[in-house]
Amino acid sequence: MMKSLLTLAALLIVSAGPALASGKCTTAPKAQWKPKAALEAQLQADGYMVRQIKVEGGCYEVYASDKDGKRANMAFNAETLEKLDNAEAGEN
Repeated sequence: MMKSLLTLAALLIVSAGPALASGKCTTAPKAQWKPKAALEAQLQADGYMVRQIKVEGGCYEVYASDKDGKRANMAFNAETLEKLDNAEAGEN
């Protein structure tokens, strides 16, 4: 019984690996990155007024304001344009 529990736990950990790896800055070459203009258009469609987009490692760091004028600092994977937690972006 204990052996099957350990085997099951090991399988769950291994299968969770790809999910844990998502949400990070890219390591892909810049030629594979999506353009900043695509990210800006996406954010404008969501109601943001983009002030600046910078490159930080493999992430785009965005400084913007939402439709209510509240400042928003966000980070996105430069290859996929996936929004990241700012803490995750800062680690990369």
